Amino acid sequence: MNPLPALMAAAQGRPREHGGPDAAGVPAHDFSTNSNACGPCPSAWRAVLSADVTRYPDAHYQHLRGCLAQHHGVDPARVVLAGSASEFIFRFTAWRARHGGAAVEVPRHAYGDYAQAAQAWGLPLQSYADGAEPTDDADPKLPRLRWACDPGSPLGQGVAATVFDGATWGVLDRAYHPLRLSGHCALSAATLDQVWQLFSPNKSLGLTGVRGAYALAPAGAEEAVHALADLCPSWPLGAQGVALLQAWCEPEAARWLQQARATLADWKARQQALFTSLGWRVLPSQANYFCVAVPPAWQHALPAWRREGLKLRDARSFGLPGHWRLGVLPPASQAVLQAALHQGPPPALPSEWTP
Repeated sequence: MNPLPALMAAAQGRPREHGGPDAAGVPAHDFSTNSNACGPCPSAWRAVLSADVTRYPDAHYQHLRGCLAQHHGVDPARVVLAGSASEFIFRFTAWRARHGGAAVEVPRHAYGDYAQAAQAWGLPLQSYADGAEPTDDADPKLPRLRWACDPGSPLGQGVAATVFDGATWGVLDRAYHPLRLSGHCALSAATLDQVWQLFSPNKSLGLTGVRGAYALAPAGAEEAVHALADLCPSWPLGAQGVALLQAWCEPEAARWLQQARATLADWKARQQALFTSLGWRVLPSQANYFCVAVPPAWQHALPAWRREGLKLRDARSFGLPGHWRLGVLPPASQAVLQAALHQGPPPALPSEWTP
């Protein structure tokens, strides 16, 4: 199956699908997001709570840029701040659209905002798998903007070492890199230095309600950094976003995250066992989330479960129908999921019911 039509349909006027709270409120047991269930990180939480929200941040974020640059061992001129990862995705796509356009290449199964941004700017959209060439024909005269995520969502698998071969511009979304529980990034240091790297630490720190992200530009991309700055509104980050990113650079957050990964790995093994014990197929994943192939009798279960406070993520919007994606949650929430599974498929709700 070619998932591109599903990605394009999701990008053309339909409401975007996301995990987390919805019209029914906050789920009691929310497996639908990939946030770090060990969070919030205490040091980051303290920093956010103590942020001075009575004043503007420094409009140029000089101290924050310096902290992030030192954290990654790069020049501060390579740091591009963003209101969120999604904001950067749209701004980066807008930059390319304004400067001659590009054929936009997205992973076969991916976060929908890559495709949404391309469609919003009328750019040709193609999909690819495992670092291979795009599945659809492209105008060879067009430059190529390729998005990748490592580990990717919804599958939680790493990208191939050749993922950016042939791309004019490569952007590596590293939202889940700090939550990798096994495996490693296949890209060499030299390759990473030549692509854009996008970071959104709020997932790793368990503070997804605090928005803030940043990107590292490739070496020698100063002109592009200035162009992206011209497209950015003033103060993309509020005081709490600044506090979050500064806390991210501190050793205390790194130590906490290392401990959290060990806990998540244990929880993940238990959670996967819930499905393997029932004979369901669990897809391989290196991250704090994974997908399961859903038997036909269960494919209507999610709305009924949502009404009872249990939320999972249908992977159709990722171009992966017949699968659910689950973030790893603590044993108490797993026990609720286990009880729901042992009760058998719930009755289907009326088709007009939505959360």
